[in-house]
Amino acid sequence: MISKRLLCILFIGTLTVNAQYTDQINSNRPGASIGAFAVGKNVVQAETGFAFRNYSHSGYNNSTFNGMFGFLSVRWGFLSERLELTLNSMYLNGNLNSKISSIPQITPKRGFMENFAGLKFLFYDPFKKERDINVYSWKANNGFKLRELVPAVSLTLGANYNQKNSPFPYNNVFGGIYRPLLFQNLGIPPDQEPDFHLRGTLATQSHFLGTWVFVTNFNYDRYLSDYPEMSYLLTLTHTLNPYWSVYIENQGIKSDLFQDILYRFGAAYLYSDNIQIEATIGASSKNTPSLLLANIGLSYRLDFHKEYVSAEEVERKSLKAEEKKLKKTLKQNSQTERKRNRKAKRN
Repeated sequence: MISKRLLCILFIGTLTVNAQYTDQINSNRPGASIGAFAVGKNVVQAETGFAFRNYSHSGYNNSTFNGMFGFLSVRWGFLSERLELTLNSMYLNGNLNSKISSIPQITPKRGFMENFAGLKFLFYDPFKKERDINVYSWKANNGFKLRELVPAVSLTLGANYNQKNSPFPYNNVFGGIYRPLLFQNLGIPPDQEPDFHLRGTLATQSHFLGTWVFVTNFNYDRYLSDYPEMSYLLTLTHTLNPYWSVYIENQGIKSDLFQDILYRFGAAYLYSDNIQIEATIGASSKNTPSLLLANIGLSYRLDFHKEYVSAEEVERKSLKAEEKKLKKTLKQNSQTERKRNRKAKRN
C-alpha cells in the first residue's frame, strides 16, 4: 500500500508490469495492520515512532500501568517485487502501580514486547495487468466496479524471539500481580514464554472508488507456546487529497489467556515521496484491562529501485538521442560552412 493510506489517488497511474513498486512511500503505518503489497525490489524502509499507553485493570482493584512504547519496523524488498523481509521490534518502559494491598506499590518495568523477523510473499496481485483508461469518460474511470473488490493477497510467516525472563509475559503488563497471593504460596510458577514462537499473517487489500482502501489481517500468533493467539484486523482508509488520509481500524484478539477488542483512529501526511508522518489514538472495549493509547510515527524510504522501462520508452529515448546528435552535427557543419565562406571572401 502507498502509506497503507496515501495510496489511492496516484496508485492506478503508477502501475506498470512491476506492480509492487510505487512512486510514493508504501508504509504499513498508521495502524497495526499490514498491507498485502511489499515495498518493492531494492527498497529499504524504516517505520518508527513512540506511543503512550495507559492500562487500568478492574480485576486488580483498578491497578494501573502507564508506559511509553518505542517501535521500529525495517522492511527490505529483495529478489522479487513480491518478496519482503520484515523486522519488527517494540520496547515498553513504564511503571506498574499495584493497588492490590492497602498501600499502593509502584514498580518500574521495562522490556521488549516484540522482536519479530518474517518474510512476506504476494500470492495474488489484481493490479498486475494494467487496466485500460477511457479517455472519453471520467465516470468510466472513477465509478465503482465490482472487480475492485477482488483483493491482493499475501502471506507473512516468521518467528518472534522472546526476551528471557520478560517482565511482560504474553505482553501482559500486569504480569507481576497476575496470580493471586494464594496461588503464589502454592508454588505455581508464573507464566513464561518459550525462547521463540511462530506467527503467520494472511493479508488482503482492496481499492475502490479511487480514494478508498480496505485491508484485512488474519493472524495466528504464539504457535509453540502455551497460549496460541488468534486475531483479526480490519482497516478502512480514505484519501482526502494527495497529501492527507484518515483511517479507522478494528482489532479483535482471542486466546485462553486474554481477549479484547480494540478501536483506532488516525491520520497520515505525505511530507514527500519518501517520508510519511502519522498519528493515532485508540481504546479497548473492556476494563480487564482497559487501554487508552496515542502515538506519533515517521516512515522513511531509501529508494534504490530500478524503474521498469518499456520497449516503446527505450525506442523513444533512442530516437531523442539520435535527434540531439543530428542537431549537434548540423550545427557544427553550419559553423564550418560559415568559416569557409568568410575565408573565401577575404581571398
